[in-house]
Amino acid sequence: MNFKDIIGQPKVKTLLQQLAGSDRIPHALLFLGNTGQGNLALALTFAQLLQCESSDRDANDPEPCGVCPACRKAAIYSHPDIHYSFPSVGANAVSTNFLKEWRQFLHDSPYGTVNDWLQLLGSENKQGNITKDECNAIIKKLSLKTFEGKYKILIIWLPEYLGKEGNRLLKLIEEPPEQTIFLLVAENQDMILNTILSRCQLIKSDILNDDDIAEALIQNHQADPERAREIAFIADGDYGAAIAALKSEIDDNSALFIEWLRKCWLGNAVDLMKWTENFARLGREHQKQFLHFGLHFLREIMALVSTGNDMLRLRPQELETAKNMSKVLTFDKISRLTKLFNDNIYYVERNANPKILFMDSSLKMNRILRE
Repeated sequence: MNFKDIIGQPKVKTLLQQLAGSDRIPHALLFLGNTGQGNLALALTFAQLLQCESSDRDANDPEPCGVCPACRKAAIYSHPDIHYSFPSVGANAVSTNFLKEWRQFLHDSPYGTVNDWLQLLGSENKQGNITKDECNAIIKKLSLKTFEGKYKILIIWLPEYLGKEGNRLLKLIEEPPEQTIFLLVAENQDMILNTILSRCQLIKSDILNDDDIAEALIQNHQADPERAREIAFIADGDYGAAIAALKSEIDDNSALFIEWLRKCWLGNAVDLMKWTENFARLGREHQKQFLHFGLHFLREIMALVSTGNDMLRLRPQELETAKNMSKVLTFDKISRLTKLFNDNIYYVERNANPKILFMDSSLKMNRILRE
């Protein structure tokens, strides 16, 4: 992967290219931002560039050459001096036991979420974590000399999952062996130990713009241009969410969501039961995409209620519904609905029974809307 293949993030790309060409590369970088903004892809490309053996690169726009032995190995995630650590399942789990699945995940979905990863592992309802044994394995492998690369590089995806076990790595991060570089890729800064944060140089990515997401969907996934623009419009700067929406079995989340709102407002139990039974037949990922659209819709209504400005990221039919709902929705009601949708996303990810979950949610929505 080259930087030019990564969507957006021109400032971050320029910074990383400048760092790679300097004599003083920070020994610990923290890439911070939503998974769908491309932080993992940026870290992977930066690691490949650092190990690239080519001396014939454009000094103004350095990219991994892609043809030297180091680049070829890094491209398939098998370079012996680029190590990976990530959440896995099991009390004594270590990342090396899941490298086959990890390489598949990176190849298929470098913008994927931790839930995508855990589902690939078949974890069902188990929570991922980075264990004590994993920390000890990191210390051991980084104590060895490099095999063939210029650096020993460790990419830690989602260090939030270290928890207190991160204390085991403090000394190593503060005083790493020679030519050792840590690349931490995180979403939630507040869940990382402050003692780790203080040892890292922060690199914060930007939310992707709609045009970049739409173009990527068209170029990389042969999406219909009109559908690509609609998906980019509601993806809220998250390319991973845009890809998931493109793959969704739901052709139009908007129409389905507005139908659900109307049925919840009317509160006819028989109609709600029929709607729930049909909706439950959709897969979990599609149910999640539906709920994410609902969150987008609520955010736009919140903006309408707050400002009275109807220049919203909604299509005409959606805007008409939003204006009608803004007459009965208060800040408190929108906040409660938002919490309900977020809770449902959590339960869907953990295999809750969809018929029970969405019937219960429909009744709760009716009460909230009618209060």
